[in-house]
Amino acid sequence: MASEMIYRGHGSQPSPDDYSPKPHKPWLCLRPSRYLFRHHRLSFLLLGFLIASAFFMLLPSSPVPGSHLSVPELQPSRFLPTTIMPDGGRGGSGKVPLGLKRKGRRVLVTGGAGFVGSHLVDRLIARGDSVIVVDNFFTGSKENVVHHFGNPRFELIRHDVACPASPVHYKFNPVKTIKTNVVGTLNMLGLAKRVGARFLLTSTSEVYGDPLQHPQVETYWGNVNPIGVRSCYDEGKRVAETLTMDYHRGASVEVRIARIFNTYGPRMCIDDGRVVSNFVAQALRKEPMTVYGDGMQTRSFQYVSDLVEGLIQLMEGEHIGPFNLGNPGEFTMLELATVVKETIDLDARIEFRPNTEDDPHKRKPDITRAKELLGWEPKVSLRKGLPLMVTDFRKRIFGDHIQETATSTTKSSSD
Repeated sequence: MASEMIYRGHGSQPSPDDYSPKPHKPWLCLRPSRYLFRHHRLSFLLLGFLIASAFFMLLPSSPVPGSHLSVPELQPSRFLPTTIMPDGGRGGSGKVPLGLKRKGRRVLVTGGAGFVGSHLVDRLIARGDSVIVVDNFFTGSKENVVHHFGNPRFELIRHDVACPASPVHYKFNPVKTIKTNVVGTLNMLGLAKRVGARFLLTSTSEVYGDPLQHPQVETYWGNVNPIGVRSCYDEGKRVAETLTMDYHRGASVEVRIARIFNTYGPRMCIDDGRVVSNFVAQALRKEPMTVYGDGMQTRSFQYVSDLVEGLIQLMEGEHIGPFNLGNPGEFTMLELATVVKETIDLDARIEFRPNTEDDPHKRKPDITRAKELLGWEPKVSLRKGLPLMVTDFRKRIFGDHIQETATSTTKSSSD
């Protein structure tokens, strides 16, 4: 029996004689341009996006107003500033051809509400940079930066990240101090690595300990007691320098290291245990100036504006450091007391007390390297800078009393 194919469609089986003409082609009656736009809109839309993307990629990039650097989890305490400048802080000495406006940078300053940090912030804002300050106000103060509030180029974040610089403060919690120097520095170096920034570590002359070499040069490795009462700060800063150089060598982070010697000026903490602030505050209050030991220990004192200029030169230069930043003018404690007496009160008295543990006997920077490679040296002498500090201290110590007296006088007059 012959097989038979059965058509199971719903309609009738098509006849082989049926004819269906080919569909009419619309482009035969429409203009080609109208046909393309009507039937290929998606293709033209995608092409437009590609052209626009290529155009914007060729434009020079610029920072987005109000954008924020992401700050990593930071660590306890504070206070000598660490500075981070995004895009490597490039730009040489900052000189700009005549007629062109200098492009401001975005700078993060830890401890920016403290003594040195706030003066650095003033300098950066004045030259047109945008500044983010991170501070926990342990030894700093909002009053030091309040004049920048409302400035769109200034931002203040309350957080712990850097380290207190005076013995009174860093001995208060030594574990927290060394933890800050290590973990805080690690966090900021990690941030610098992520955003491609140049990192400035403000180290200290304390890395030399009680030096056996005088004056101290940057190649001297120091004489530090690793188990002494000051080691939380001294060794902490030495570790911070190690971490900074390891990130430079191992992760190609651009770094700069400054070793800061004794610095004085307005906005210092009044009772922070450092010799200049101690002498000035005691003389103003008519208290005996406290000299520890025999008073023959030496220090070198630089005015804060000189230090800030040195930090700027270092950050914008091409040399890593470390660099000693200090005034090589050397004074004994008794000589300093004499200068303070001549500035404030010739009748001020001196009181001798036993010396503190691990107190360095001599401290004087060799700044040859800074002179040759940075073109920097201090300009303000002690006798010129000290009166400026005294004016600030006088206002802060007696300001409330003077204001209260003036108010009482006005009230009595009105009665």
